[in-house]
Amino acid sequence: MKTQMKKKNTEIKNLRKKKYKTLRPVSSGLESILYSPLKALDKGFVRVVDYMGTDASVVQAARVSYGKGTKKKSEDEGLIRYLLRHRHTTPFEMCEIKLHVKLPIFIARQWIRHRTASINEYSARYSILEDEFYIPKKNHLAQQSLINKQGRGNEVDEDTAKEILKILKEDSTRCYENYTWMLNEKNSKEYEKERNSLSRELARINLTLNTYTQWYWKVDLHNFMHFVSLRADSHSQFEIREYGKILLKILSKWTPLTYKAFLSYRLKSAELSMEAIEIIRKMIAGKKVTKSKSNLSNREWKELESLLF
Repeated sequence: MKTQMKKKNTEIKNLRKKKYKTLRPVSSGLESILYSPLKALDKGFVRVVDYMGTDASVVQAARVSYGKGTKKKSEDEGLIRYLLRHRHTTPFEMCEIKLHVKLPIFIARQWIRHRTASINEYSARYSILEDEFYIPKKNHLAQQSLINKQGRGNEVDEDTAKEILKILKEDSTRCYENYTWMLNEKNSKEYEKERNSLSRELARINLTLNTYTQWYWKVDLHNFMHFVSLRADSHSQFEIREYGKILLKILSKWTPLTYKAFLSYRLKSAELSMEAIEIIRKMIAGKKVTKSKSNLSNREWKELESLLF
């Protein structure tokens, strides 16, 4: 494992040493982290391997012009904010980014629900997966939420947490050992010449969902922001939210003007129903509004309260 990591670090250093001349728009912020892995969870990472376009590309596409758009940065920023505020998304689709992501299989299955990107995953049918597993930190082990069927509640107690971590580690290791035993590869310590091996496409079904996989993920800026708006949100699962935060950081370096507008009109904003807006109008007018007369569900009423008070 250490040998492979050293080899990968050398490869990244060599890639960053290479310099290319180009006439295309270049993001200086993104260039500063190009190829470098940004750590996620215990053994995962995200790294930018390629991109096309910058804030200037968004402006250029919106104006259907040439060059870098307007002369004043404030005008470019104003246009980008206008586009995002009014959901004119096509100009943002002119920018693309390609990421190399290492993540646990159970997070990959959530990630792939976003069907607006191109993905090429490491093939466990062709190759052998590494013995790397995601093991949560003790303080991230929580009970099932009593009010949210897909959320976490309070932390589990100390003794239960220790037992859970023991089970996770032992099950991951045992399943991987059985995986390599079934493969019976000639260069493995489990190899037995007289014993038949099982095909890789079948042996992989024994691996646990916390096993790490890798893929290349290519997406345009519009769908990149949509992913981040959902996965960097506080309501998303902790593990994929950690990746969402990294993608948010990448966005800030790639297209800083778009990033600022994204915070204003997507990530840090709120979408209100017609009924909620009417309630706010009544409150501004000095009228008292109660939940029973609001025509809002319990959840929407609580969400509105959390925004206003």
